[in-house]
Amino acid sequence: MTNKNMIEVHATAKQFLGMPPAQFLRDYWQKKPLLIRQAFPNYEAPLEPEDLAGLACEDGVLARLIQHDKARDAWKVRHGPFAETDFPGLPDHDWTLLVQDMDKWDADVRALIGHFGFLPRWRIDDIMISFAATGGSVGAHVDQYDVFLLQAKGHRRWQIDALPNPPLGFRDDVELKLLRAFNPTHDWVLAPGDMLYLPPGVPHHGVAEDPCLTFSLGMRAPSVAELLGDYVDTLAADAPDALRYGDADLQPPKDANEIDDDALHRVVAALQALKMDDPDRFGDWFGGFATTYRSAVQPAAEGPLPPRIEVEWDLTQGASLARHPWSRMAWRRAHAGGARLYAGGLVHAMPVKDARLLAASETIAGDLYGTLSAKGRDALFALLEAGHYRLDTGDGEE
Repeated sequence: MTNKNMIEVHATAKQFLGMPPAQFLRDYWQKKPLLIRQAFPNYEAPLEPEDLAGLACEDGVLARLIQHDKARDAWKVRHGPFAETDFPGLPDHDWTLLVQDMDKWDADVRALIGHFGFLPRWRIDDIMISFAATGGSVGAHVDQYDVFLLQAKGHRRWQIDALPNPPLGFRDDVELKLLRAFNPTHDWVLAPGDMLYLPPGVPHHGVAEDPCLTFSLGMRAPSVAELLGDYVDTLAADAPDALRYGDADLQPPKDANEIDDDALHRVVAALQALKMDDPDRFGDWFGGFATTYRSAVQPAAEGPLPPRIEVEWDLTQGASLARHPWSRMAWRRAHAGGARLYAGGLVHAMPVKDARLLAASETIAGDLYGTLSAKGRDALFALLEAGHYRLDTGDGEE
């Protein structure tokens, strides 16, 4: 049994976390850091630094280049897309290239997410990949979300401050949110296959010991302000115009210029009239929010589709429907019965078995399609028309 006070463990052939997932969630998740040696033993990165640089030159790719002048402790940040000529002129030290959403651009990178099935899928944001030249870093900082840092190539030194209530003041002389004071309590060098888990709020600093690739699997963690803003916007959009402040119980005021306590109570009552008492309405709001939050791209149809009858015929002949890499899906059981499937803010009602299958499947082939109910098939075609799936006939054209 793993000691719950340990902060470094070794993975085993059966437990890549070094312990059962339930124990990790109980003792570490959102509580304290954990270094897992050889979580992915003999790991080989599915791409090279050159691939990352090439992608960073493409339109629509979120990429940053961070350079550090150690002599002056000065930082420079540039945002992509970059030109191919930007990289040959860089020095062999003290810079980092970071590319977001690599799980959407590379299927082999996306496959890593399958190892984290012990977490709700809707909580996983993206896999960011960074390439750092020797000495490359993004500085000592703190994140407000959970992150798993997998060393994929080369070696990186990680320092963290695991003490409670660390200093969190930021420097005011750099574009990045770097910590003004950083007092590490732990210092490790990670080799390929090692993985560091950090809960929100833990100061950390990673520096490349040699040219290296690091994969960062980050979690979506909306702030209460973000949740409230979207919730209120939804309430306001659906509110009937007739629902207003009312004062049928008004009494002659002592001072006509005063906003008295009775007025404030009426304001509270008016606002409370907007709340979502229906749990399915509330669930639909959050399902839509969760499948669109922080998504840089929303799937969209690329052109007219063949008639549905032709698509169904193609599915019987070996074609399949491949989910768009930017499509986010989740489902929940509806209080009124059945289930709701959420995809990029869209909501579809269907039986539970259909919602579970569609949310879990990257590809829908003819055999899976045949197991769907009429509602499930209708929803699938609506999602195909919305761009959440693409028809793959196997002839190189979609």
